[in-house]
Amino acid sequence: MTEARIETVVDTLFGRELPDPYRWMEDGPELREWLLAQGKAAEEHFAALPLRAELKARLDELTADAVEITGFALAGDRVFCLRQTGTVPVLVVREGDEERVLLDPATFDGELHSALDWYTPSPDGALIVCGVSQGGSEQSQVYLLDVATGELTETPLRHSRFGGVAWLPDGSGFFCHRYPDPDPDLPPARRREYSATWFVPVGGGEPTVMLRCGHNPSLPMAPTDRPYLLLPKDCELMFTLIAHRAFGDSISEEMTDFTLYAAPRSGLDSPTTCEWRKIADPSDGITAYAIHGDTLYVVTHKDAPRSEVQAWSLTDGTRTVLVPGSERAVRGIRVIGDHLLVRDVDAGTAALRRVPLAGGEIEDVPLPPGGYIAQWTAHSDGRSALVVFSSFTQPPTAYRYDGELRDTGWIPPSRVDFSDIEVTHLRAPARDGVSIPLTVVHRKGTPLDGENPTILTGYGSYGFVLRRQFNPRLLPWLERGGVFAMAGLRGGGDHGHEWHMAGNLANKENTITDFIDCAEHLVAVGYTRPERLAGDGGSAGGIPTGGAIVRRPELWAAMVMEVAVSNMTRMEFTENGPINAPEFGSVATEQGLLDLLIVDSYLRVEDGVAYPAVLLTCGLNDHRVPAWQPAKMGARLQAATSSGNPVLIRVDTDAGHGFGSTREQRNALTADMHAFVGARTGLVGR
Repeated sequence: MTEARIETVVDTLFGRELPDPYRWMEDGPELREWLLAQGKAAEEHFAALPLRAELKARLDELTADAVEITGFALAGDRVFCLRQTGTVPVLVVREGDEERVLLDPATFDGELHSALDWYTPSPDGALIVCGVSQGGSEQSQVYLLDVATGELTETPLRHSRFGGVAWLPDGSGFFCHRYPDPDPDLPPARRREYSATWFVPVGGGEPTVMLRCGHNPSLPMAPTDRPYLLLPKDCELMFTLIAHRAFGDSISEEMTDFTLYAAPRSGLDSPTTCEWRKIADPSDGITAYAIHGDTLYVVTHKDAPRSEVQAWSLTDGTRTVLVPGSERAVRGIRVIGDHLLVRDVDAGTAALRRVPLAGGEIEDVPLPPGGYIAQWTAHSDGRSALVVFSSFTQPPTAYRYDGELRDTGWIPPSRVDFSDIEVTHLRAPARDGVSIPLTVVHRKGTPLDGENPTILTGYGSYGFVLRRQFNPRLLPWLERGGVFAMAGLRGGGDHGHEWHMAGNLANKENTITDFIDCAEHLVAVGYTRPERLAGDGGSAGGIPTGGAIVRRPELWAAMVMEVAVSNMTRMEFTENGPINAPEFGSVATEQGLLDLLIVDSYLRVEDGVAYPAVLLTCGLNDHRVPAWQPAKMGARLQAATSSGNPVLIRVDTDAGHGFGSTREQRNALTADMHAFVGARTGLVGR
């Protein structure tokens, strides 16, 4: 294996020296060649592992005939979804009892595979605007699709991550958010500045800018802010949402800091001069909203640590509490008919409530226990919704909701049998006395003798809740006697906003120590012991996993860090960095630097320490966490460790952050990870 050359750069920030021996990896073609060599060495290592071929064969068997249905949308009389039976999901339309394929990304030309990143149908379901990218890059080219004819038209819009699409009510045009074309003369941290929402007319005509920093003086925004247009049904107003920091894949729920403005819809004809009035800003603590008529319904944590639901009049400004705060954490809301559907989590598991729009008794909507709502979407007519629910042992079910839940039968039953698997819900004691939600999945009758190979996963950032959902790829690990555990770390959203803030910025040490304390609890109650324990985390999950390696290396037999951050003091200098600074900190201030030093595991690696076996993964097309992040951590661990345990970097040249990966890619990644971990923890064959 090629050893990385050392060329140390020392940054001095607020009197602190930060030596960086692999700064050269952040720029230039040398990194790619070094990573390709690392990837080849990792492949050779995996191929020699005794269980790798067996695990891969079992994964292929479990997924060979599987039909995965995700990404539902309802419009007009049509139901749209993503159906995967082969390489990548295809876009399908259901009309009555008949289905047909509208778009198959596998038919696109290119050296790398293509995937459908997102899509949004017009209100009547006649047209679809969608984004397609190659190699898992998520840098979408925007297309317009005619549902009746299947005709696909390429638009001039490129680099549209997530879309953020709003249709004109009559389907004559749409608004779509995009980033500027990459400018190699700009440093990476500035390449996403001045993003804009564009108007694209259907049937011809040039796209025009609707929203952008400096475009309209009544819409103040910073260059890194991202503006989105909202055109809610049955409302005379239009809205602009300006996002000030990172968020997930929705601009209507699980948000963080944003500002909301309103203006008459006549302003669509004068985007540079129409007068916008501010409705809400970050001080209002809003994380989700729904607009219906002249009322804005909001989920806010301003006066409720786990959030409450309020109704705000857009005419006279009155505010009424519809759903008071409680032990449940409110995640999202939808207006369905004459009531509001409220999506909650309780210690990370899903719950639903309904409340009349006029106020009144709050009722629970019965859901199966212990699971996760993978998706919910309202019909464009506002009279019904679709709720997709699953749990670790229950395959996904698509329910139509119009006052009660009814199974649509749209998702075929899974033939993957989890009947021998059970789920145990624990509360792990953190060192400061707080109880951490800890879910353990294992075969029935698993003895608590400390001998079980165990994988503990955690995340703990952005208020995100890890999904307690059905995963057939977990079965090969479980049926060989492996245990899988999921920790609801502080910094995540298992108990709402207060849980997020308890692991945010200066409190980020809690995220790491919670992960360690959950691991120790699994040992204390007899599930496993350090020689049979592995950790796993992806993306910002590199904070607890990397933090646990450098704080407690003796606690782990192995650690997996998937497309993970590790050198956080350098993250804000990446494309994706500036919008994440509010979550983790910035080196521009002394306190921000101190916050980042908590979570920078790369800088905490010490020479001569006996580190566990470590597997880092990266995608060369990753625009969220650049490949040099896992590369630097891998190089530093390889040079520092005294244990003789392997430190591998798994490299995928046709992938990014994991989104848009093919079925084969997912199976291969799972087989590699579980074989690697299994070899260190004593996993046996079937």
